[in-house]
Amino acid sequence: MTADRAVLEQALERGEEEGGPIEFKERLSRDVHLVDGRMESLAAQLRHRVLSGDGEATYVVGVTDDGHVAGIAPSAFSESMDVLSLLAEEAGAHIDDVETWGVGREDENGLVGVATVCEGAILDTDDSHIVVGTAGHVDHGKSTLVGTLVTGQADDGQGGTRSYLDVQPHEVERGLSADLSYAVYGFDESGPVRMDNPHRKSDRARVVEESERLVSFVDTVGHEPWLRTTIRGLVGQKLDYGLLTVAADDGPTKTTREHLGILLATELPTMVAITKADLVSEERLQEVERAVERLLRDVEETPLRIERHGVSAAAEEIGDVVPILRTSAVSGAGLDALDDLFERLPKTNGGDGDFRMYIDRTYSVTGVGAVASGTVNAGSVEAGDELLLGPMPDGTFREVEVRSIEMHYHRVDRAEAGRIVGIALKGVTEPAIERGMVLLPADADPTPVREFEAEVVVLNHPTRIGTGYEPVVHLETISEAAIFRPEGGHLLPGDRGTATVEFKFRPYLIEEGQRFVFREGRSKGVGTVTSVDRGG
Repeated sequence: MTADRAVLEQALERGEEEGGPIEFKERLSRDVHLVDGRMESLAAQLRHRVLSGDGEATYVVGVTDDGHVAGIAPSAFSESMDVLSLLAEEAGAHIDDVETWGVGREDENGLVGVATVCEGAILDTDDSHIVVGTAGHVDHGKSTLVGTLVTGQADDGQGGTRSYLDVQPHEVERGLSADLSYAVYGFDESGPVRMDNPHRKSDRARVVEESERLVSFVDTVGHEPWLRTTIRGLVGQKLDYGLLTVAADDGPTKTTREHLGILLATELPTMVAITKADLVSEERLQEVERAVERLLRDVEETPLRIERHGVSAAAEEIGDVVPILRTSAVSGAGLDALDDLFERLPKTNGGDGDFRMYIDRTYSVTGVGAVASGTVNAGSVEAGDELLLGPMPDGTFREVEVRSIEMHYHRVDRAEAGRIVGIALKGVTEPAIERGMVLLPADADPTPVREFEAEVVVLNHPTRIGTGYEPVVHLETISEAAIFRPEGGHLLPGDRGTATVEFKFRPYLIEEGQRFVFREGRSKGVGTVTSVDRGG
């Protein structure tokens, strides 16, 4: 991130006041500042600065004690942030935001940064965090509904609140999502904790910090050409629930059926929100409700209208039933009921065992380096942990170290299963990390494979599936062309059978029991890994 220079200039003007909330450091190092005695002293000093600044202190790194802007190497800056994070934790505080920029000659690559340290320990991770994946046809109001939920702000009728999600500028300009986007809100003892200024990353961090219970949204893509991305969002994230939207002025569409099929095929407890209820009459609302109920019964699911049976019944029975409710992001209809439902829903997707995270996104942050983003599948991870990253295209794994962890822009020292996080890694560059790779403990002994056996169900195909069929397999965050060899030579639409599945180009880490979706053209199906050929 590039800092607003006014932040630095303001800090330089105020100077390093004795006992005040601003401190200049040229750098912080483990060998010097974390040794016995020194760490406790610096943590006490940090604590005092935070209290004197009404709960907030500013650390300017890369600047000498007299205020001279020196700049330090990116590796030294990253170590400084690691040390500052540990000092903050010791003082019962946390790093809330870091802004950086380069100084000096371009080839020197020096960095200066302003770190904001706030009172309050990092979020204690537990099972009070659910992850909800949204689905539905384009223009059926998925992103707008989520944007209104996480802010509490009514939409303007033009989908304005969808811009509050973590989306790309070109998506906002066009009004269409082309990739997965993310949002978060939470609950404390007083009720919902929402974002005041969704365009400020620190506001998301505040929600994470203040909430006793969190709801993270993975917002997928409704436009038909990006169905592959939608499948990635519903299969590749460790979701607890699915939220399918159906616009009242349009009703269920082919895409609605497609997305519902994916949600149910992955055995995800699902609810349906009928959106844009403010645009139609009561008669039309009832007509769409009946159409949704018919759609659910056609796939042997039991609909449950929340307005008739209540939120408690929906929360207790979801999974055995599919709750349906009317909503409007403009009038606010149904949003209180959704809040109530999300506050009650239990976490469904546990993650016992050793740490594992399939990588969904990668990016590079100045002063931090390579960051791998995804949902923690199992176990937990802490800053400083040594991990394995891979498989690389040749099947090998690389040793890396966790530099830092962020969750919705809130820096945490530990993340457990179900958390959507970005993990900054030491020992690898961003171009070497690819979607579909996995992070594992350093003492793991992973064996990537090219081939596995699976039980598959053909949901839709114009003819039969024979040996040599080549769909794209979506498993965790993996999206890869594969060759199918069905037992008996072929499978017909609606058939359930076994098949050998071989990745066409490279090996991946696959485990028995993992579910996947396969798709090629208009055909699709689902499968479960039954055995893995470790010699493949």
